[in-house]
Amino acid sequence: MYDSDVHFGALFDQVQSEFACAAQTPQEVMEWQARFRPRLRQVLGLDLMEESLAGHSIHAERIGSVECEDYIRESWHLWVEPTVPLPFYLLRPKQQTRPLPLLLTPHGHNPPYIYAGIAHTGEEKQRMIEGERDIAVQAVREGYLAIAPTTRAFGETRTNRDREQNTTHSCRTELMYCLLVGRTPIGERVWDMSRLIDWALDHLDVDNRKIAITGNSGGGTVSLFAAACDTRIAISMPGSYFCTFRGSIGSVYHCDCNYVPGLLRLGEMYDVAGLIAPRPFCAIHGRRDEIFPIQHTVLAYERLKAIYAAAAVAERCQLYIGEGGHRYYKAGAWSFCRKWFQAE
Repeated sequence: MYDSDVHFGALFDQVQSEFACAAQTPQEVMEWQARFRPRLRQVLGLDLMEESLAGHSIHAERIGSVECEDYIRESWHLWVEPTVPLPFYLLRPKQQTRPLPLLLTPHGHNPPYIYAGIAHTGEEKQRMIEGERDIAVQAVREGYLAIAPTTRAFGETRTNRDREQNTTHSCRTELMYCLLVGRTPIGERVWDMSRLIDWALDHLDVDNRKIAITGNSGGGTVSLFAAACDTRIAISMPGSYFCTFRGSIGSVYHCDCNYVPGLLRLGEMYDVAGLIAPRPFCAIHGRRDEIFPIQHTVLAYERLKAIYAAAAVAERCQLYIGEGGHRYYKAGAWSFCRKWFQAE
């Protein structure tokens, strides 16, 4: 009789990852990254995006501004493509006298405004507080400039029908169109983070040595892949995502936006994260996360720690385990961020 678990397990067992890291020295790590990163960008669809959008100049429009108790929250649109005005919130301290670090805070499968500290209902407010999801507010209160972008296929970038029906996201539709034209949802979202960095460096008083990214769940996905692809990101702190592909999105039901054709034939998630070395990396995770099981996260961390050790920077790789489930844990983020920003 057919046993799907046996069959799918056999499929995974047959895969030989081309870029499984075997580096033993810092030089070998650099050479491995130089081979792997272009191929990762290719499978994500970033090469095709760069080619088709080569003539596009990004531009932004400020929509509004709100003075909060201890920071200013501005609403913006950034044209990351000619047909995509990507909404984002910019949170900045009321007084800025010097260049500041920049924190990008991509969100997961939540309304985009939650990360900017906005809740429209009591339920949203409770979810935001209990899950510590007002991440951009946390960042600006650390003294950073914070950009809380809309993740592509959420908010204003949902399909017309999903906006009318108030569906949280349009990830399946995004995947469908992406696959037909050689893109991926993860690739589009990485593209958006890089364009936000471009704009911020040109228009804000940013310390360009101190750019970090952190988000939870889907925001953790973007935080990992964006830092793997864009070396301007100095610190990556993905929340509720870092695991193994085989032990999470390959065995537990997840949103369509997580999938990249042939990705395991390049490497496991710890190999992708290895592209971030020697830059500091902190995986933030819940011990009782049911969709990214902790035992696979610990395994992935041990493998990643070996890559950082080969790069002679083992101390820059950290795993913070919170005692709850699938949520953000700010205790794992800000002390790590301060430590490595101060080390610059």
